[in-house]
Amino acid sequence: MQDASARYGGEAPLFSIIIPLEYHRGQWEQSWLGWISQTVDKSLYEIILVVPPDFVARDELKALAGEQARLEFTASDHDIGLCAFGATKARGLYLFFTESHCRPEPDVIELCIRATDAHPDWVAFSCRSVPICHNRLSEAEAAMYQADIEFGMRQHPWRKVLDQCFVTRRDVYWECGGLREELGHFAEWVLAAAYHAKGYAIGYLEEARFHHYYIGEIGELKAFTLDFVEGEIRYLGEARRDPGSELLEVPVEWVEWVGFDVSLASAALNALVHYSLKGRGWKRPDEKLRAFWRWGALALCGDRLVRVAARLAAMQAHLCLSALTVIGSSEAIARWMRRYIASLIHLQRLECIRRMRGHAGPAARFLGDRVLGQAGFHGLESSAGHVFRWSEPQAAVRILGRAGRNTVLVRSPALRAPLREIGAHFYLDGVRIDPSAIAIGPDSYTMGLDLPPSGIAILAWSCPVMTGIDDPRRLGLSVASIEVSRDAGASSQP
Repeated sequence: MQDASARYGGEAPLFSIIIPLEYHRGQWEQSWLGWISQTVDKSLYEIILVVPPDFVARDELKALAGEQARLEFTASDHDIGLCAFGATKARGLYLFFTESHCRPEPDVIELCIRATDAHPDWVAFSCRSVPICHNRLSEAEAAMYQADIEFGMRQHPWRKVLDQCFVTRRDVYWECGGLREELGHFAEWVLAAAYHAKGYAIGYLEEARFHHYYIGEIGELKAFTLDFVEGEIRYLGEARRDPGSELLEVPVEWVEWVGFDVSLASAALNALVHYSLKGRGWKRPDEKLRAFWRWGALALCGDRLVRVAARLAAMQAHLCLSALTVIGSSEAIARWMRRYIASLIHLQRLECIRRMRGHAGPAARFLGDRVLGQAGFHGLESSAGHVFRWSEPQAAVRILGRAGRNTVLVRSPALRAPLREIGAHFYLDGVRIDPSAIAIGPDSYTMGLDLPPSGIAILAWSCPVMTGIDDPRRLGLSVASIEVSRDAGASSQP
């Protein structure tokens, strides 16, 4: 690669290899040997070893690295934070993020140089991850994560940042916001979404291979998923409008629980009771009983039953997986590992949302800035040119307006039937709203409502159940937004 050395030669290297020394899994020496054995001229790259405060082999590290690497010390104790800090110290045209339990093959940098010439449209690319396994649990772990990696690299439109071996132009990295330590490993998805939103292409350099050591310990799996989920929920709680934020899928747990409290469930239950007394909306008694059970349990227990059920499911999966590592087949271990991770993520999302509930700010306002909380909604979807959320047949929202008379506009695309034919009943703080106070348009309900001195009230509704084709959900109204505005003719109040 002498031509490359002449072409890129200068005071600054072409690549800055950033190696965080947290979570090295006893593999950092192998990683180091892989980097100093590269086939290209050493002037083309610099190695930055980012050392956390609890790294115990500092003397050995200094002796081994010698003059061949720069040691950067920081107070961060997370891989993402160490990478982010290393990027601030890098001088290369390209940043090369990796992990200290990953060993590169000797021709990695050589192949990366060729890729920058062969693919001028790539501002970044990820390399190929080859698993190193040492027990059956690590084999199942590798199979699970490798499938996800392959999907991201080959099929997903933008999820192509793999911190095991990710190369990016330094200027584009900073333009897209860089890695945010407080988001944990969810920061990789946020960064990838930003690249895509800004129109930057991330490639997949399959021939450049890294050997990734899978530890195969249940405790480490739990810690990693919690790190990812905490970052995910923290990011959603910020309600940022960064480029790419709209690409990140909102988990169903966030939709259902972040703005929830028992008063909303009580309002939905009240709407259900009053609506049922009219003898409307029920073709089957079992549907009615299920609705009463759902809203009654939520009104009495809040999310406790849901969290208990999630915890029991995670415990069961953990016990089965632990037993299978001793007596089970490899296929059974792989199956129960996927089940354990899925149940663990569900539980951790619920717990993280519960801890931050009440501090969500605008993040709880799924349906508009005047909606402070909600109960009884499904996830965001689109149809016939509308972006909306289906409510359940009973739903409730906490709205914020000004004391006194307000206009509340519920935008509801008429996807199931003309709105006048649906027969929805609306309630404000438990009292049915007079139908004469509701103007029904082609795709909206407009109501003139008197809000209390706090300006905060609960709007609930009940309507007949609609079941979609091949859709097990119980659907009510399609709701695009809820807007609350002061009546123009109302007198102002402090």
